[in-house]
Amino acid sequence: MESKEIRVKIPAELNELESISNINWQLAVNKILKEKFDEIKKIREIIDKSKLTEEQAEKLSDEVNMSLAKRYEELLKKR
Repeated sequence: MESKEIRVKIPAELNELESISNINWQLAVNKILKEKFDEIKKIREIIDKSKLTEEQAEKLSDEVNMSLAKRYEELLKKR
């Protein structure tokens, strides 16, 4: 497979990375991209196996979010 070239803009808050001279940036970025692509692949595999409709998944997500919000509210009240 032919390699592709990408350009990356480094945000100002990461300028301190310039002072680190012994990093192989190509290797570092390749590793990060591979990890992210693997994560996306796993998520797609899970989604492909899911029998939930998008509407059902959104409803379930909302229910989980509400449950977590209630749990955190209760934890904060105990402090």
